[in-house]
Amino acid sequence: MAKSGGTGRKNSAETKERLLSAATEVLREEGYAGASARAIATRAEANSALVFYHFGGVDQLLLAALDRSSAERMEMYRELAGQARTLEELVEVATRIYRIDLERGYIAEFSELVAAAVTKPELRAEINQRSQPWIDFIAGEWDRVLGGSPLARLLPAREVAYAAITFYLGVNLFSVLDEDQSRTEGVFDLAGALAPRAKLLTLRLPRRANAAKETPEVS
Repeated sequence: MAKSGGTGRKNSAETKERLLSAATEVLREEGYAGASARAIATRAEANSALVFYHFGGVDQLLLAALDRSSAERMEMYRELAGQARTLEELVEVATRIYRIDLERGYIAEFSELVAAAVTKPELRAEINQRSQPWIDFIAGEWDRVLGGSPLARLLPAREVAYAAITFYLGVNLFSVLDEDQSRTEGVFDLAGALAPRAKLLTLRLPRRANAAKETPEVS
């Protein structure tokens, strides 16, 4: 009996994994409009009822697939961004992230759900919640590399993160029109050209606490 139960759990886990993979593929290739329970189940070679049994519905399955992709991306990009030590290197990392997301279909997957959230309010809170870790990630990397510099004071980390997410969402949608990516690549080229010219603004300034300690007391 124990063996039979173990086999059942294994089969259930395998079915869920197939549904997640199929949902990702359908969303990237056919868009949100084509991501029906039947289309996903057909690709997963499973019964469409299992979409509701395991996940509670199509949207929940698509969000679970997004969560899986997001976890993969976060692990990969934390390692990639961790190598950056200058503004120029941060720009290079941002460019690489964009290219990887475009090539692997991450942009298509995310943009389809964002577009769906325009007409489905119940999706908005879910997408917003999933954006927060990326805002924290961007703000953290900005502060790690540039914290204490004049540029960081001019452009606070949280505001930079919000701007980056806003730009990314725009790129998600614009990539449909910019078929050869030349215009989007031009934006990254411009950022790469400007970064070295901002070098003086990236020099770290003494922290106020340290400056106060070094100020001699006046008797």
